[in-house]
Amino acid sequence: MKLLRALTIAAFAAQAVALAIGGQRITVERDSDGLQDIVTYDEHSLMVYGERIFVFSGEFHPYRLPVPDLWLDVFQKIKSLGFNAVSFYVHWALLEGEPGTYLANGVFAFEPFFEAAQKAGIFLIARPGPYINAESSGGGFPGWLQRIRGQLRSRAPDYLAATDNYVANIGATIAKAQITNGGPVILVQPENEYSGGNGHVTGGYPDPVYFAYVKKQLRDAGIVVPLISNDAFPQGIFAPGYVVDGTTEGDVDIYGHDSYPLGFDCAHPYAWPAGSIPTNFHTLHEEQSPSTFYSIDEFQGGSFDPWGGLGFDQCSILLNMEFERVFYKNNFASGVELLNIYMIYGGTNWGNLGHAGGYTSYDYGSAITENREIIREKYSELKLEANFLKVSPAYLTASVGTASTSTYADSAEIFITPLFGNGSATNFYVARHSDFQQTESVSYTLNLATSQGAYGIPQLGGSLTLSGRDSKWHVTDYDLGGTTLLYSTAEIFTWKKFERNTVLVVYGGPDEQHELAVVGSSPAQVIEGSGVTTKSTGKATIINWQTSPTRRVVKIGDLLVYVLDRNTAYNYWVPDFVRADHWGAYTSSVKNTQSVIVQAGYLVRSVSIEGQSLNIVGDLNATVPFNVLGAPAGVRTLLFNGRNVNFKTNPVTGEWSSTLNYNSPKLNLPDLSSLSWKYVDNLPEIQSTYDDSAWTAADHTTSNNTVFSLLTPTSLFGSDYGYNGGVLIFRGWFTAQGGESSLFLTTQGGSAFGSSVFLNSTYIGSWPGIDASSANNSTYTLPNLVAGKSYVFTIIVDNNGLDENWVLGTDEMKDPRGILNYELSGRSKSDITWKLTGNLGGESYVDKVRGPLNEGGLYAERQGFTQPNPPNQKWASGNPETGITGAGIAFYQASFNLNLPKGYDIPLTFNFGNTTINGAVADYRAQLWVNGYQFGKYTNNIGPQSSYPVPQGILNYYGENWVAVELWAQQADGAHLTDFTLEASTPVLTAMEAPELAPAPSYSKRPGAY
Repeated sequence: MKLLRALTIAAFAAQAVALAIGGQRITVERDSDGLQDIVTYDEHSLMVYGERIFVFSGEFHPYRLPVPDLWLDVFQKIKSLGFNAVSFYVHWALLEGEPGTYLANGVFAFEPFFEAAQKAGIFLIARPGPYINAESSGGGFPGWLQRIRGQLRSRAPDYLAATDNYVANIGATIAKAQITNGGPVILVQPENEYSGGNGHVTGGYPDPVYFAYVKKQLRDAGIVVPLISNDAFPQGIFAPGYVVDGTTEGDVDIYGHDSYPLGFDCAHPYAWPAGSIPTNFHTLHEEQSPSTFYSIDEFQGGSFDPWGGLGFDQCSILLNMEFERVFYKNNFASGVELLNIYMIYGGTNWGNLGHAGGYTSYDYGSAITENREIIREKYSELKLEANFLKVSPAYLTASVGTASTSTYADSAEIFITPLFGNGSATNFYVARHSDFQQTESVSYTLNLATSQGAYGIPQLGGSLTLSGRDSKWHVTDYDLGGTTLLYSTAEIFTWKKFERNTVLVVYGGPDEQHELAVVGSSPAQVIEGSGVTTKSTGKATIINWQTSPTRRVVKIGDLLVYVLDRNTAYNYWVPDFVRADHWGAYTSSVKNTQSVIVQAGYLVRSVSIEGQSLNIVGDLNATVPFNVLGAPAGVRTLLFNGRNVNFKTNPVTGEWSSTLNYNSPKLNLPDLSSLSWKYVDNLPEIQSTYDDSAWTAADHTTSNNTVFSLLTPTSLFGSDYGYNGGVLIFRGWFTAQGGESSLFLTTQGGSAFGSSVFLNSTYIGSWPGIDASSANNSTYTLPNLVAGKSYVFTIIVDNNGLDENWVLGTDEMKDPRGILNYELSGRSKSDITWKLTGNLGGESYVDKVRGPLNEGGLYAERQGFTQPNPPNQKWASGNPETGITGAGIAFYQASFNLNLPKGYDIPLTFNFGNTTINGAVADYRAQLWVNGYQFGKYTNNIGPQSSYPVPQGILNYYGENWVAVELWAQQADGAHLTDFTLEASTPVLTAMEAPELAPAPSYSKRPGAY
């Protein structure tokens, strides 16, 4: 940090200092969040248009769902949870695949993403990097960064210069979408998890000079909303006032951190490691950033899963609804005011965009599955929690009290954290097991102070129950729009003050006893159901019950209390009406946002008034009860998705009741095994007639790669020649002397990669790959060679994506892909002359529609045969389930038509069955192509993924589709697919408009293709 020490404190006090770093001479100005007055904050919460909001956000990456028309569907499903925000990363490598050429159109355009968020009423937290991690190839870095000498994520001038074009462009795009310009962006994060350095970082670590540069890039691009950070764990780096060498130049406006308390061990989905629940979050926040509200910018919503793992269904069990109840409520007990769940929808690592440690699926075990279904219970649990916070404004200024196992409950097995009203009479109490791992139920009673005195609760006898792996909200003096809920042991889903009454919806777990009390003298009247005990004390009216699947409704004055069990509450929704002011579809305070409460099953997307009709928009996957609470005055008819629904009106509650009918449509899906498959050899390079004159000469005698020194006369690193994604192929020519007996080879392609070696047309051997190995050393035995004869090695190396670069100073992203070393026995390395290829054009990639990472170096990809309508008239017939009888790579292509029923969202998935040959698991890998998009990398011998969802929009549901499979047999007796099928999940009757097809240009002859 010599440069920084040379800058005096007085210079910083002058608020400007010149720094000759990066690609230009810049002036770093003292950062200020006083650039606008729409998004503000204090130590309690964020404020938008002067109103406090709890920011409940989910992570969703548009680049992992390349159908822009489906983004609204995901946003609406997030909005329907009760969330109000989405955080998103930007994958730099997809936008600047060619250095200096920024291209963000088609499926990579951001304007449709911003428009969909605005329509759904979702604020956006933009996280453009330039480094993002995110289990993306290179952590988001384009492969050409491997060629710069400077250290990545540091003040190295060539690195900073390399980021300038990207940040200027993406920054300007985000700036146009800020709330100050009428868009949805309210916060922006520079860099990402700048949280771990190894002591060898250029400029030192943490480096405020570097971080000031990154921030200024965004400010110069027009970003005026507050800048946030996401420390990987709470250590306070660059929190407001964070001092390094006498300066706070690197600090952000709002400090936040990440947390993944259960880690990523999906192999043990029922194990919660001891000590994994964070108990010091509030204390650390008060130490590190007391001037800002508590922000967790990434909290675990699932888990990544590695090659050879157990699959994302296991991850969804590890991070299930019980995890949400215990760990999310622990965050609330710590006073968090911004909580971003990573991921809320994961999507797909299509087209080689993922990092080497993970496979095609990025489902992540999220609340919304990879194929956009909301069938996991964790989605519904999250909806209960988010809706409670949505109607609890007192939480936004509450103060975290001292947790106790004895003050508030009679059992030491119950751990309760109070949050006391700060300017409000409302107090909150978060109860969990003292041993958070507890799997058995515990009985307890409460002793809580209220405005009417202290009470032992329940007052009407019995005891409360906390089930294993559970946590609960209890409240006192909770304001229901003028009616005071003195206390409630049942959890609140929502409440609304309607024209004729106030409705409170509470719920409990199975067989739990609960009690609540309402201040006032009005008696309780049970108007639906039974089994509710009531008592009026003059000061308050008490109701007590045992949770049951049968709904109960109790009337206390003008308050209607709907008593539900948790599973019934899952089917309730609280859609907001769109407002006519600047809030629009965004959710404002509970006082200013009009809503209805709807019971409707699978999904309610939105609500509106059309003339005298109330239109509920939603989706169905079964016949369900349809009940509406709080229909506005003057509305006479009820519509569901625009169609009239007959209903009955309850004269006491005003509730509208009906039934929504679902009919399962008949589906006619193609039998993939019976399609008219065509075949072409996908490895013509091993034929004696093959001409590689158009290939790239591997003639670089030096490399800028700083993490791996050359062990070969010329570089055989793919990125040194502009090949940054997909399969690499190398051709090595030599003239035999007759004594060569073996080839030693070191290849590297990332976790679970594979490679194969041919000598002329003779198969020499393969490295089939294992999940734990990103590189391999193998020695291959050669046949007898004829002295004086010319030979060529053809070596195929799979590239499963570039490594991430999380630890500063390591430059792991520069780990090369290709051949690291070789030794032909008895010969000098320089006796072999090498050529290589990857995707056609390399960084000057041909398919600008599907992006720079979609294609690799295999013959069919270079030719464009993966696209619709390839020139297959003279191709031979061949079926991938028959396969090939020897080692090699085959390309199979077929077309089929779909004519699926309209009005349904029908998730489709391609399935690969595991293949055995001669009683052993076959060594092969395959790539799946759908209408030119690579949507699957299957490894038969490694796994775990065998099912590959492909969304509507990539698939044409109402016309022709082109599917292709590249089958790479890595064993001498060949390979074939088994049980290759197309399967549908439960069709959902949907209000979603059918998406337009993502652009999928058909084949045209490519100039220069070889």
